[in-house]
Amino acid sequence: LLSNIPKFFLFFFFFFFQKKKKKKKIKETSSTRKRVMSKIALVDDDRNILTSVSMTLEAEGFEVETYNDGQAALDAFNKKLPDMAVLDIKMPRMDGMDLLQRLRQKTAMPVIFLTSKDDEIDEVLGLRMGADDYVKKPFSQRLLVERIRALLRRQDAVAGDVVADTEDTKVMERGDLRM
Repeated sequence: LLSNIPKFFLFFFFFFFQKKKKKKKIKETSSTRKRVMSKIALVDDDRNILTSVSMTLEAEGFEVETYNDGQAALDAFNKKLPDMAVLDIKMPRMDGMDLLQRLRQKTAMPVIFLTSKDDEIDEVLGLRMGADDYVKKPFSQRLLVERIRALLRRQDAVAGDVVADTEDTKVMERGDLRM
């Protein structure tokens, strides 16, 4: 029976009577929009801290580079700077204070001290040297992640990143780039 019907009609019949799937239009919001992955440098001589914090940050969508001491981090930063750094103060070869001092000579990237030095004078000194935040060990990883997000949001706002989001248009600007 089907061999007598021209193929054109079969083709037409197939597409005409096929149920059309409606595409759901999902309004893009800041929570559904994919964010460019930020690169976080984690510098600490404690392997347990490096492992646990890097796993947490990667699970939250960050790209993480880990370094065992300040000198290794500085060597890597001279090649390519991360978006922000989380530094321990007490480390071999170069401590966090020295690393921050050298970083501040060439960049204003956000820096958080994550350290066991819990004296108020150490915290004041770290903040005066240019750290954006100071977190004492032991610490909440959830709060550390939120502090990182807050600093990156502020950095994006200062850099002039603007996202216009309406139903009709979705425009993203980053520096001179407009999409």
